[in-house]
Amino acid sequence: MNVHEYQAKQILARFGVPVPRGEAASNPYEAYEIAARLGGRVAVKAQIHAGGRGKGGGIRLADTPSEAEEIAGGMLGTALVTRQTGSGGRIVRRVLVEEALSIRKEFYLGILVDRETRCPVIVASPSGGMDIEKVAAETPELIFREPVDPRVGLQPYALRKLAFRLGLEDGLLPAATRVIAALYRVFEQIDASLVEINPLLVTGSDEVYALDAKIVLDDNALYRHPELRALRDFSEEDPLEIRASRLGINYIRLDGNIGCMVNGAGLAMATMDIIKIAGGSPANFLDVGGGATADQIRNAFGILLSDDKVRVVLLNIFGGIVRCDIVAHGVIGAVRDAGVKVPVVVRLEGTNVDEGRRLLLESDFEFTVADGMRDAAEKAVALARREGVQ
Repeated sequence: MNVHEYQAKQILARFGVPVPRGEAASNPYEAYEIAARLGGRVAVKAQIHAGGRGKGGGIRLADTPSEAEEIAGGMLGTALVTRQTGSGGRIVRRVLVEEALSIRKEFYLGILVDRETRCPVIVASPSGGMDIEKVAAETPELIFREPVDPRVGLQPYALRKLAFRLGLEDGLLPAATRVIAALYRVFEQIDASLVEINPLLVTGSDEVYALDAKIVLDDNALYRHPELRALRDFSEEDPLEIRASRLGINYIRLDGNIGCMVNGAGLAMATMDIIKIAGGSPANFLDVGGGATADQIRNAFGILLSDDKVRVVLLNIFGGIVRCDIVAHGVIGAVRDAGVKVPVVVRLEGTNVDEGRRLLLESDFEFTVADGMRDAAEKAVALARREGVQ
């Protein structure tokens, strides 16, 4: 689950990370009042769940409360387009109005889970800011990684090593190590999958601040943090993804036209890959789970068909926990109940696969039964192309 920048900063502040003074506003008049309370120059920052806001015009400076009001009025209710939003952009419903700080130096600091080492890793760079992706691509030697063994926790020597690698002056080392330690406490105690400060700022008066902040929470741990669950902003999420989550279906909407329904996350990823290899484009990631039932398949069809870009449905089921004949009965019933009007390609393997294929072929519906994943992908791509020109 993503949270907004202003929410992330509230969390960081509770753990002792210095953040600029600021408040969120949902209308221009609130932006004026906040700017007046803060006094001096302020930054008005669009609050959406996407990066690249600065380059997209979503972060602007204001010298007076009236100017902050005018900038907020121009942002709120409009679609902000960045490199992460797609061409449609995201509607700005809140802005963060915060004090503008003098910038002497910008750094990058983040913590995430490293799947290879199976432990958190702190990532730091002396070259933070809007072009951190460019730094990672062109000068990877400026990106430093420090794994943290969760059995022993973050040790003082690791804090000092990271602070030295950032190239900070001796007088700033204590403040930097405190921020790194506090950020790790945030990551650990709120069950985050990512915490990021970009940039970590050193001001002209040698103070350290988190000028921007991003936090991604582990959905599987939210039951332990009801206060964080309340931070969810449904307006930033795809309605189909919200609907799927309530049905217990893992679904992510994509830009293609081949709807995928698969049991198992690994098989779902492989299905998306082989569609691309065959020259097609998946419309989604959808995992109905290893023990897919008729109700789950029916619900999944409903979600897939709610995406008007879907021209073909590719059903890829491995009958391990659940038998293929049971899956076939579920598919036939779901297609009947959902009134499916697009072609359906089915690949079944596993227990009772022959019976499952027989049921599909002898049903009242024209299923395209495939022999293997490659055959299924090629048939789905061919059907999608045919449907697209009709």
